Amino acid sequence: MTDASATTQAALSAEARALMARAARADSRSRRAESASIADAFRAPEARLDDRTRAAFSALVSGIVGVVEGELSEYAARLLTARGATAAAEAITRTTAPVVDRLAAAGLLGDPDFAGECLARVRLELLTEGLPADAGAEGDAPSLLARLTQSSDRVVATAASAAMIGESHRRSLGEGRALSGTGLPSALHARLVWWVAAALRNRVGDRIADPAALDRALGEAAKRSIAAHDDDDRVEMAAMRLAAAVDPQAAELLALIDEVLRDRRLTILAAFLAHALGTDYELGRELLIDPAGDRLWLVLRALDVPREVIARLGFHLCEADARRDAEAFADALDLAASIDPATARLAVAPLTLHRDFRAALMALDAARDDA
Repeated sequence: MTDASATTQAALSAEARALMARAARADSRSRRAESASIADAFRAPEARLDDRTRAAFSALVSGIVGVVEGELSEYAARLLTARGATAAAEAITRTTAPVVDRLAAAGLLGDPDFAGECLARVRLELLTEGLPADAGAEGDAPSLLARLTQSSDRVVATAASAAMIGESHRRSLGEGRALSGTGLPSALHARLVWWVAAALRNRVGDRIADPAALDRALGEAAKRSIAAHDDDDRVEMAAMRLAAAVDPQAAELLALIDEVLRDRRLTILAAFLAHALGTDYELGRELLIDPAGDRLWLVLRALDVPREVIARLGFHLCEADARRDAEAFADALDLAASIDPATARLAVAPLTLHRDFRAALMALDAARDDA
């Protein structure tokens, strides 16, 4: 065999190996897609995402990942340029397929904590958008947050101002405004930052001469993003600070529910519910977005909320969420109204346990039932 033919054979072999690798990856993707389709076919109808929720969820995840990608790639490129690694700097900022596709293909975006937080956030926002414009109290009274910003109590006024700014920003995102941050809890933000850093490294690492310089720059950019993230800036935490500052008593909570409905601010209602229960924001939000609503009605009875207020809230939520059954709610309302608040408090006590403690107890109970 001549040198030319040997070179040609080697080239063909390399091309064949590359084609075989591509075919293997395609086969793997096909099998994953088939498995996902089969799982979806057997999923209960109430567990499937409707098109609107799916689109909003996809947009939120893409937006959050895009914010982190832009932040890390820009800062890492600055570091690389300053250190003379211009090829790596150009490679990391070159527009190619967004890293969200790589993270999704790797299954990272299906992380239960990350996906669960994003889905819960989307569901509450869609539920808020679906509330009737005339929900709650009547008249032209100022909004709850506007009223509280004028409070003579400086702590309440400051907390209300922060919540109003956060709510306004969150609402503007639904009107097409770009995200300026992830809005995630610190632990999830840090997890996402490292995912994105790894995806950026994976995207360009094989095309540069000195991947070690890229690794250092990405690591520094990731640590910078994590250090700059502040949980207190999240609208959810601003709402919790407001709830703690107002600290509504039982009678005050009834009026607040009507005002929140009128203003269509379910983030604030979730915080007030969580504060009244002495638990975290996530549980308050979970109670509102659960289409069954049984836990919410029981919690409201435990807080001594009367039937008519539960009815107003329940029927507005039914109107805002197509998954809810108004007739089933009417039946549940009769049952909830018949429960004594003291009995309801005993029933909801497990909900107030630490989230990890409660999850572990539920897992242990399920294992005991299966034994």
